[in-house]
Amino acid sequence: MKKLFFTLVILSGLSHLVSAQGYEGTIEYDKKKQDAFMIDYPYTPEAAENAINGKMEKLGYKAKEEKGLFNKDKGFFIFKSAFITEVSSASMDYLFKVEPKGRKTKDECIIYMVMLKDGNNAKPGMTAEDVAKAKAFLNSLKPDVEAANLELQIKDQEETVSKAEKKLRGLKDDESDLEKKLSKNRKEQDDTQKDIENQKKILEALRGKRVPVQ
Repeated sequence: MKKLFFTLVILSGLSHLVSAQGYEGTIEYDKKKQDAFMIDYPYTPEAAENAINGKMEKLGYKAKEEKGLFNKDKGFFIFKSAFITEVSSASMDYLFKVEPKGRKTKDECIIYMVMLKDGNNAKPGMTAEDVAKAKAFLNSLKPDVEAANLELQIKDQEETVSKAEKKLRGLKDDESDLEKKLSKNRKEQDDTQKDIENQKKILEALRGKRVPVQ
């Protein structure tokens, strides 16, 4: 039984390693089916997008994001005339898009990388070594994606703590208001009690003035 469990653990680990390797595929951009390099990561699309933009910003590039309700290329991050020396010594237009791995899967994503040279897809003219470098670049994003995912988790936890603290402040404010109302109520009770005693004295004094009927 132990051997079976150990084997399953190893297979699970190998499966994870395989899924974290770059591979080739296609994606549509500019109304064309484009050759792309792809990789799957067990993290949210937001974490992957933050990682890519962060890495490219360190290289000195800022993305132009395709937006618009009717834009079929919506979601692509485009880095014009960029040098990623890990991939190529030549400048390229690098296009990235991150999508959820499945409709029901929020914590897994697919990263697409398209490389354009002079407006044309660079993949057909790449050597086997160039292809390997492109895949290796996607593989190398893992620490960046993990770090970006951690930052998102920290941000979410900070918001959770902030909401809890805000709730506590509200409860304390309610308690303070209740204490003020309670204090005011007690004072009014004391004042009313004193007034009752005074009114009773007046009542007794008035009763004492009654003249017996003959």
